[in-house]
Amino acid sequence: MSVLGLRRVVPVAAVLALLTGCGAAGQANPEKIGPRGVDELVIPTPDPDPDDFVDRVDNPWLPLAPGTVWSYDVSGSVVRGLEVSVEDEPQVVARISCVVVHSVGTDARGDVVIEGEAYYAQDSRGNVWVFGEDTRSLAPATRGLSQSWSADVHGAEAGLAMPASPRVGDGYVRALLPSGAERSTVLSLDEERTVPAGTFGGLLLVIETPGDAPGGESVFRRAYAEGIGLVQEARSGGIGSLDLASVSAPPA
Repeated sequence: MSVLGLRRVVPVAAVLALLTGCGAAGQANPEKIGPRGVDELVIPTPDPDPDDFVDRVDNPWLPLAPGTVWSYDVSGSVVRGLEVSVEDEPQVVARISCVVVHSVGTDARGDVVIEGEAYYAQDSRGNVWVFGEDTRSLAPATRGLSQSWSADVHGAEAGLAMPASPRVGDGYVRALLPSGAERSTVLSLDEERTVPAGTFGGLLLVIETPGDAPGGESVFRRAYAEGIGLVQEARSGGIGSLDLASVSAPPA
């Protein structure tokens, strides 16, 4: 879920957007991305087949093993800390059994100010898809605000959260929503970042933006480490960031 504005999430992308007032926008433009995109996948997918999906998410860039917990330090938002965890029980969305990722954001006093879930499933080729998100603000100033969508409601369609084998230049739709389509592009596979959890190299860098993000104000850059997942998320213009503080994996 993201906390840099009450927008949507990847486990970390809707929280920041919700609380800084950044809303998803853009014209819906579903398309079949050719080989220079992501291996001729139809993205977003209008009619996912349960037979195409597996019962786990073990993509090396977005591993979602039940019991894993990531903690993040947050700046540029009323949220100061974010804990993201993978729940044990799956949930069915659009006929697909999805892994549930739960996010809780707290303020400087430790009070919960935002909470949400995101729903992911991995296909048999190792690509991870996002099938829905539900984010709720509990902060006094924005109490009652929420942002949610489901791949089987009001024309929304699942999009690609993470390719099986990202390549520089890959571009894809992360989700098709009634309000528009969010798009992601792979920028690099050799980034380095230093965050409270340590220094990480060989990172995957992805840029995500709504179709008509004005002046780049809604653009997010996300850095992922193999075997760990999201290490850092930064909003363009230095408005805010989310940095990995710790990660704990379930016992083998």
